[in-house]
Amino acid sequence: MAREKNDRAIVEKTLTLLDELLGECRQIRFSVRLWEGSTWHSRPGEEPLFTLVLRHQGSLRCMLRPANELTLAEAYIYGDCDIEGDILSCFALADFLLAPRGALDRLRLGRLILGLPAAKKSTANHGKAAPPGRRHSLKRDAAAISYHYDLSNDFYRLWLDEQMIYSCAYFLTPDTPLDAAQDQKLDLICRKLRLKPGERLLDIGCGWGGLILHAARNFGVDALGITLSRRQAELAEARIQAEGLADRCRVEVRDYREMEGDAVFHKVASVGMFEHVGEKRLAEYFRSVFRLLRPGGAFLNHGIAWNPQVPYNVNGPSFIDSYVFPDGELSPISVTLGVAETNGLEIRDVENLREHYALTLRHWVRRLDARHDEVAGLTDEATYRIWRLYMAGSAHGFASGKMNLFQTLLVKDDKGESGLPLTRSDWYLPR
Repeated sequence: MAREKNDRAIVEKTLTLLDELLGECRQIRFSVRLWEGSTWHSRPGEEPLFTLVLRHQGSLRCMLRPANELTLAEAYIYGDCDIEGDILSCFALADFLLAPRGALDRLRLGRLILGLPAAKKSTANHGKAAPPGRRHSLKRDAAAISYHYDLSNDFYRLWLDEQMIYSCAYFLTPDTPLDAAQDQKLDLICRKLRLKPGERLLDIGCGWGGLILHAARNFGVDALGITLSRRQAELAEARIQAEGLADRCRVEVRDYREMEGDAVFHKVASVGMFEHVGEKRLAEYFRSVFRLLRPGGAFLNHGIAWNPQVPYNVNGPSFIDSYVFPDGELSPISVTLGVAETNGLEIRDVENLREHYALTLRHWVRRLDARHDEVAGLTDEATYRIWRLYMAGSAHGFASGKMNLFQTLLVKDDKGESGLPLTRSDWYLPR
């Protein structure tokens, strides 16, 4: 009897905390279900978009103490809470929970949280990223890339498109299938670069070889892809051999900083690699590209940028840095363009494709969810949850405007000649 009374008291304390914590969060349509079945609704009588499930009496304390992004993420990763329904909708709630509060409000809520049972400590140990060495050194960058990309080629194959393109697709319509949208993205990049037969193309961070294969197959170029992931390189080389393109297409495990020679390539692309460079290394990055490009050559840089107009409330270690992309850094596009210009490259076009990345990530989340048992069997449940959270959260980031995805076309002019036509019309006309 005493235990039942105590359990009921904890339920009442939890519901009181939910009222105090979420009472001003009525614009989000969701519910919270407690471990014993009680349910709290943000908008009673309306169907929730998602349900936050508290798995045990200490779940809220796991989620909110300390109140930061990593604490919230780990409560989900290790099963202290679950998300039922549309996980893409739950990030508006996360934004609300992480928003700055006044000192008195923090004190009042802190007392209520401490009134709940001590948080259950998970015995799971997925292993946070801890790359060795100096940040953005050659050794540490290789370790950081391996942490993310060498998880397993089979893992990525489960939810990526047929070509295994792990970057923002390009949708002609919102209902374009993912495979078609990725093919359209590769084609758009090649047309922006205006690739011609016989030209030499360098792809920095080539992944599993999708772009260099497309460029060699459809535009007749001599393509070199470089990556720091040995598993990516092995699969890319196997695909090149299978397509009979070894005479015009190859992949090397190499850092862009280790590329030798001057004026080696007619065109350079970097797609989804830029986030790993680091703001302090941007000058070195653009200098390297400038050196490798021939006069009149073009460089397409496709990368994520942070929107400085949108506040970012981390309040501690970030989930992405700890479990997904160690040492990843996002800079505003204004910073990137300034460094590119300072290091000799002329800006010719800047296009923001953030809505396209939101669509791409939604595809990936749906495909990951559809293969849940296979993903968890190949890795583990924590890995599935990490990637589900990471991609759904990223979709929210692009849809809400926190993050942007820019394709920037730059050139190394040849004594004032850019080598470009007067209009962009050839980008959008059929080949």
